[in-house]
Amino acid sequence: MALLSRALRVAATCPRRSPARGLGLRLLSSGARPSPEKSVPYQQTLKEARDPRAGAQGPSRPLPSTANVVVIGGGSLGCQTLYHLAKLGVSGAVLLERERLTSGTTWHTAGLLWQLRPSDVEVELLAHTRRVVSRDLGEETGLHTGWIQNGGLFIASNRQRLDEYKRLMSLGKAYGVESHVLSPAETKALYPLMNVEDLYGTLYVPHDGTMDPAGTCTALTRAATARGAQVIENCPVTGISVRTDDFGVRRVEAVETEHGSIQTPCVVNCAGVWAVAVGGMAGVKVPLVAMHHAYVVTERIEGIQNMPNVRDHDASIYLRLQGDALSVGGYETNPIFWEEVSDKFAFGLFDLDWDVFTQHIEGAINRVPVLEKTGIKSTVCGPESFTPDHKPLMGEAPELRGFFLGCGFNSAGMMLGGGCGQELAHWIIHGRPEKDMHSYDIRRFHHSLTAHGRWIRERSHESYSRNYSVVFPHDEPLAGRNMRTDPLHEELLARGCVFQERHGWERPGWFSPHGAAPVLPYDYYGAYRQRAHEDYVYGRLLGHEYTFDFPPHHDVIRKECLACRGAAAVFDMSYFGKFYLVGLDARKAADWLFSADVSRPPGSTVYTCMLNHRGGTESDLTVSRLAPSPQTSPLAPAFEGDGYYLAVGGAVAQHNWSHITTVLQDWRFRCQLVDSSEDLGLISVQGPASRAILQEVLDADLSNEAFPLFTHKLVRAAGHLVRAMRLSFVGELGWELHIPRSSCLPVYQAVMAAGAKHGLVNAGYRAIDSLSIEKGYRHWHADLRPDDSPLEAGLAFTCKLKSAIPFLGREALEEQRAKGLCRRLVGFTVDEKVPMFGLEAIWRNGQVVGHVRRADFGFTIDKTLAYGYIRDPSGGPVSLDFVKSGEYALERMGVTYPAQAHLKSPFDPDNKRMKGIY
Repeated sequence: MALLSRALRVAATCPRRSPARGLGLRLLSSGARPSPEKSVPYQQTLKEARDPRAGAQGPSRPLPSTANVVVIGGGSLGCQTLYHLAKLGVSGAVLLERERLTSGTTWHTAGLLWQLRPSDVEVELLAHTRRVVSRDLGEETGLHTGWIQNGGLFIASNRQRLDEYKRLMSLGKAYGVESHVLSPAETKALYPLMNVEDLYGTLYVPHDGTMDPAGTCTALTRAATARGAQVIENCPVTGISVRTDDFGVRRVEAVETEHGSIQTPCVVNCAGVWAVAVGGMAGVKVPLVAMHHAYVVTERIEGIQNMPNVRDHDASIYLRLQGDALSVGGYETNPIFWEEVSDKFAFGLFDLDWDVFTQHIEGAINRVPVLEKTGIKSTVCGPESFTPDHKPLMGEAPELRGFFLGCGFNSAGMMLGGGCGQELAHWIIHGRPEKDMHSYDIRRFHHSLTAHGRWIRERSHESYSRNYSVVFPHDEPLAGRNMRTDPLHEELLARGCVFQERHGWERPGWFSPHGAAPVLPYDYYGAYRQRAHEDYVYGRLLGHEYTFDFPPHHDVIRKECLACRGAAAVFDMSYFGKFYLVGLDARKAADWLFSADVSRPPGSTVYTCMLNHRGGTESDLTVSRLAPSPQTSPLAPAFEGDGYYLAVGGAVAQHNWSHITTVLQDWRFRCQLVDSSEDLGLISVQGPASRAILQEVLDADLSNEAFPLFTHKLVRAAGHLVRAMRLSFVGELGWELHIPRSSCLPVYQAVMAAGAKHGLVNAGYRAIDSLSIEKGYRHWHADLRPDDSPLEAGLAFTCKLKSAIPFLGREALEEQRAKGLCRRLVGFTVDEKVPMFGLEAIWRNGQVVGHVRRADFGFTIDKTLAYGYIRDPSGGPVSLDFVKSGEYALERMGVTYPAQAHLKSPFDPDNKRMKGIY
């Protein structure tokens, strides 16, 4: 038996090493190091049920010749996906496991379930997992999943952390998750063994708990096989057969194994750490890395029984109740990468590297001092898969139809497994999940990044090491930056631009008056003997965002906004996705894809949505009708038939591309989708002075009569051919200039020179966020998502429901309109000047009726604005009268603030400014 305190002392006296130089396994010397047993703390695992002769005997049952779905991997996600497929009525689903169920990474997981996360979707996913393991599986199978409800306790040792917990508590009220913010004294009464002297408070969630991997997966597969699914163990997959159909689309055809093949149109890659290899069999890129992840199990601790599980985020540790002992683990800044993933690794563990693990011991002893004299019973150090943004990889791979991902769960596969398994099953059956899963969708990454080794490694390291960091609304990564830069990057950097990262692009966030703030190469936060950056200007400015109050540069953003409202601002929006939809069937495709009628004369521009079959919003974008052109150029590709130019938000460009491509393939439209995002830049000049400024730069008449709103033309700007569009995303008179890449800098410089006497300023996306919310403009993936319909979001005007033209999602909208809206997006203003960011609870007449999706400060109206969907607690439709008749308040960190509800924009509700009427 080794004491935790001895492990700490011994590790401190030994020379440190760099895992970057030697990332393999490290054997522990029993003479110099604690040498407890290497084993998981569970009373039973499926390893013990393994037949030692299984390898010679082959698969656990004969392979079927065909299957509707083949799930690869028998861990948490594979079992949950199979269970939910079977429950949704899929017959002939098969799970293939190369060894025994759970043998990869699931068998050694800590199995914690925390109900509150800083994401409304994740709260819903976790709630479903909890229902499945705590109720459904027991009722269906009579088996015990190992669910233990002992509660969860989040530790706050600083004010900002406690503020974060108060935000979670407010969100929990919208979902019925019981939680309580406790004082240090109340925490001590709940957990007598805890040191509370350095605490600001805690968040207690009494219905959190733990799951048993073997028990849960056994119950899942028992329930699935009872509905006709098959589980075949000891059957390694050796290949994925792919066919190319007569439309040129690659599709899954079969799964190959050592013991035969299974013909199938659908494969689900739930192989965890081994998902990269499985993806490689089919030519699918899977952006994840494998790392060592560890915890230790203590000897018996008197008085620990029935205590809640603990997350001390600031110490980056967790303490899991293990009967009368604790499991102690965490996330370190110098994790060990598993460089060469072995396909023979099953029910295996690594030796624990005490140099790496020491930091967790120190934090654990500080939090529960009795641990200093407590022995270590066993160590658990196993592989886990981690992704560049610490979110799972799910959905259909853009490279291969019928190939789905359900992997990369960042050691959270047990607690997210139920919710994600259900959504993945819906995705497979219906073509999309029920909930907004964009944050998990593999299409959130641009295709240029998903096989970029350095980017994946850097971002995955940062995500791992900062897993327990406070989630601030305006945080940005420091890893994997400057991957995609537009032609104005260096120019804007010299002008003080503080960049944000979206989809690999560097885009303007705001402009510092104190000079350049370049993003430097990633320093791994000083780990692996990397030299940490000193006096890092960008890092220092980013640190100012680490607050739930207004940041120090709040006034800088205010000046950008007010300059736009009072004179003019120029926005670099080059990171936007820019696609051409052209060809013989382009008009048919456009009619079906876009909710608005875009078949207008060439030269017109339409704001529209794209929907899914459930009427949810997959995108909002502008579509410009093109005149046929015999010659190809970045601004006017040659095409026969019809042509459209699409401009979409850059952060979701890959999502849009994949959605359109899928629809074109499914409906076999004879047209092309051409990506010109890298070939074109985009600057937008907005504000009362925009016409006067651009009239000096463009060779076109910009009067209302000659250049109406929502039209576009090819014109010359400072001698360069550009496409000018008259529209606005901030509610002002303005134009977008879509510019060939080589012409971006001279055109931008000409605009700045012409605007000098008019008060033109540079502005970034922080200003766009504020200006657009003042106008009530929607932001996709904030107040407009794939599970929100345009009717619910107040965008009925984008839907051609008065016409007879069919479009994707129309039937769902008509049904929704006939039944009445069960929820409705409402805008709110708060007179008290408090910052809000989203997730705040919405109160109506003393009842919680929803939560805020998006919030910001409106500098023109000098108020906080927020948007969120509200429901009628009685379950009835949410009518306009229901909205108007209520008294509202928004709860921010446990404090409610009176709010005014708005069904129209509180700023310029008649849209006069866009029309040039000031």
